[in-house]
Amino acid sequence: MRLADVVVVGGGPAGSSCARELVMAGFDVVVLDRVAFPRTKLCAGWVTPEALADLELDPADYPHRFLTFDKLVLHWKWMSHRHASKQHSIRRYEFDDFLLRRSEAEVAVHKVREIERDGMDYVIDGAFRCRYLVGAGGTSCPVYRTFFHDLNPRARELQTATLELEYAFDWKSAECHLWFFKDGLPGYAWYVPKQDGYINVGIGGMATRLKAGERQLSQYWDRFIEHLRDHDFIDDRPLDPKGYSYYLRGNVEVVRIDNACIVGDAVGLATRDMCEGIGPAIRSGIRAAKAIAGDADYSLQDLMAYSGTSMVSRWLERGFIGSPQQS
Repeated sequence: MRLADVVVVGGGPAGSSCARELVMAGFDVVVLDRVAFPRTKLCAGWVTPEALADLELDPADYPHRFLTFDKLVLHWKWMSHRHASKQHSIRRYEFDDFLLRRSEAEVAVHKVREIERDGMDYVIDGAFRCRYLVGAGGTSCPVYRTFFHDLNPRARELQTATLELEYAFDWKSAECHLWFFKDGLPGYAWYVPKQDGYINVGIGGMATRLKAGERQLSQYWDRFIEHLRDHDFIDDRPLDPKGYSYYLRGNVEVVRIDNACIVGDAVGLATRDMCEGIGPAIRSGIRAAKAIAGDADYSLQDLMAYSGTSMVSRWLERGFIGSPQQS
């Protein structure tokens, strides 16, 4: 049995950020993930300057594809607006592997099935024992499922369903485009170019409203792809998108029970205005690590700064989930 100070379940940005902080603090850390890195990860791959600052990552030191946008092109009905806002795009295939390697934590490919308490310790599948446990395994995180679900289940109205695809393509437009509520979609669609000939296109909608509506998500996808082709964003090759689900920031407030914490999409932290999840995931991982190291309480209050307070942000939030919720 492998004994460790901390086991982090999940090697994405939340888990690797947490692991790096703990390794630097002198902890013996093992990261468990069900697949080997680098691995394909469904995500638009949009990274904010705030996330890079939290990572203490200078873009000049990042060795993989990295593209910077000085403006976002926002579309709503017949209106389009170029919004001045520096943002970046990465390929999650490269980015997550880089962050996990940079953490210098031990990494094991292991799908977690059962977690038990044994005195003050946690035992994972009879193979790993630790004093501290961090759940960074995304929406289906086994740490959330075992210790946190019954205490604070996620709000179904905050669940987002997505379809997306990232592929090699010699794009013509180097701008990041976002469409809000296109053709009645209760959500948004995106076109995110990546450096050196990749793009990510996708749509996301609020699951409960999609279920109650007249169209399925796949039908919105077909209409969106037709729009991209009509406007010469993409070519006519067949596209086979993949789907996943995540939660916007909502009602999961208990993020630490004894020495177990949850971070990132295991909590549900994507912003309620732009649905951005990488930045909040990274910050939550760092916050949890500092709490374990004894330097601070683990709180999510400062993560709300990732959702904007402008009129546009409030309008987007109302469009996604109705009236703004209390955090």
